[in-house]
Amino acid sequence: MRQLYIGGAWIASVSGKAIEVVNPATEEIIDRVPAGAPDDVEAAVAAARKAFPSWSQTAPAERAKLLGAAAELLKERAGDIARIIATDVGSPLGFALKVQTLMPQGVLASYAQLAESHQRESRVGNSLIVKEPVGVVAAITPWNYPLHQIICKVAPALAAGCTVVLKPSEVAPLAAYALTEIFHEVGLPAGVFNLVSGVGPVVGEAMAAHPEVDMVSFTGSTTAGRRVASLAAESVKKVALELGGKSANIILPDADLGTAVKVGVANCFINAGQTCSAWTRMIVHRDQYDEAVRLSVEAARKYTVGDPFDEATRIGPLVSAAQRDRVVHYVNRGQEEGARLVAGGTERLFDRGFYVEPTVFAAVEPGMTIEQEEIFGPVLSIIPYTSEDQAVQIANGTRYGLAGAVWAGTQERATAVARRLRTGQVAVNGGQFNPLAPFGGYKQSGVGRELGEYGLEEYFEVKALQL
Repeated sequence: MRQLYIGGAWIASVSGKAIEVVNPATEEIIDRVPAGAPDDVEAAVAAARKAFPSWSQTAPAERAKLLGAAAELLKERAGDIARIIATDVGSPLGFALKVQTLMPQGVLASYAQLAESHQRESRVGNSLIVKEPVGVVAAITPWNYPLHQIICKVAPALAAGCTVVLKPSEVAPLAAYALTEIFHEVGLPAGVFNLVSGVGPVVGEAMAAHPEVDMVSFTGSTTAGRRVASLAAESVKKVALELGGKSANIILPDADLGTAVKVGVANCFINAGQTCSAWTRMIVHRDQYDEAVRLSVEAARKYTVGDPFDEATRIGPLVSAAQRDRVVHYVNRGQEEGARLVAGGTERLFDRGFYVEPTVFAAVEPGMTIEQEEIFGPVLSIIPYTSEDQAVQIANGTRYGLAGAVWAGTQERATAVARRLRTGQVAVNGGQFNPLAPFGGYKQSGVGRELGEYGLEEYFEVKALQL
């Protein structure tokens, strides 16, 4: 069994208990990680607190050097780590390399640069404004992007001068161990970064409630985010939350319908639909609705489901049996409420593995469960509208506001509609995801931002010296 990483050393959990890690494609146990206990959290927070004074005063150039070395080592090991993620999560290997490994490697490299270049002092009248690291950060991360979500928190926290205690998801924890080994090898000082594996109700809650933790950064479901925020409020911690989404893809009548549908389906099905920012609601003018449904079904049928290590596979398994059952439940619920299943469904595809067919629903109306709730699987809902105002109303009509898209005949028109969406990111006519731009949500999709300078700012306190 693996161990915890606390105070610069690998140590056994005081619990002595293990969590089995399961390959979602084969249902085989591939590893075991410690089921951490509150006493492990106590030790990790103490190590981070002890390391904070020295690390926070370390020259930005030195912090940049260590993060840069970690980014280089991560790049060298990208192939091996991609295979770990393909096995642990079920992402197709090509996607696991390009998106699950090399993209976060680029994010880590960007924070190596920002650690040194970011302006930390400024003048306003007779005041000197100083940014200082917030302190000990508890980072609690999910399973769907098990390396990217860690780096989105840990890299800016370390760049700012904070120390970190990380709890990765127990469902897919192995990428976190690979990153921890890299931090150890590049010589990150003892206690600056600590890893405690375990389940949320035990380890995550102990971290969020700990009085010596200055900030909690959490990515996961909105329900779990509320619990984290509630626990953190007892000691008035700073909290950053990146939560659920139900993002809308608005296709205006003058858009290139074929391209908008093709890209929209691809975005919905990325990582088997296990993406918080996936465009799971396609909103199409009623005059083009039938054609959009036809094109969506045609596109969905091209998404080969299978072994993550088969080059022909475009959709791997869902991460767990529980996740597969959740998605099947929603597919059944959609049919019960009157939506029309036009592709996919709940049929079991293979004897082994947690697979679900790429699924498309037509005749979806605002307010249906599948239109309102985050499914977290390869399920697309297509919703008709009759006016631009109605399209915007439908797009804004959920409790979420994380991402979205608008397609139109001109960038100007698409941008004008994009400005009306209450959401943290909007792709305009297929604009590409930018890992240096701020990422985060409105409404119940979260609090705060990740990535780029906005992500770095989350890990500072701001002090005014009146001169």
